[in-house]
Amino acid sequence: MLHIHCPYCNETLPEAEFAHAGEAHVARPETPSEVSDEAWRDFLFIRENVRGLTYERWRHIHGCGRFFNAVRHTVTDRFLTTYKAGEPRPDLDKLQEADQ
Repeated sequence: MLHIHCPYCNETLPEAEFAHAGEAHVARPETPSEVSDEAWRDFLFIRENVRGLTYERWRHIHGCGRFFNAVRHTVTDRFLTTYKAGEPRPDLDKLQEADQ
């Protein structure tokens, strides 16, 4: 079972407390009505599907209810860090160095 740290509650809890909410840091077009259908489709549905470290969005559904971001390895399911929504994404190279 995965254990995930909520940066708001400052607790590490089983994954059943949380819900995956997709890729993090997906930029919404400033004027959606002016983008092409293909660009809107890409915003809604096209994701990187990385093998390795990725930025994800999670929600603490059985706790504070807040969204936060995480860096998770998609092969090992290991969480390297979690951080509050709105904070800048951490540098993956520095996280990997600190993890070794």
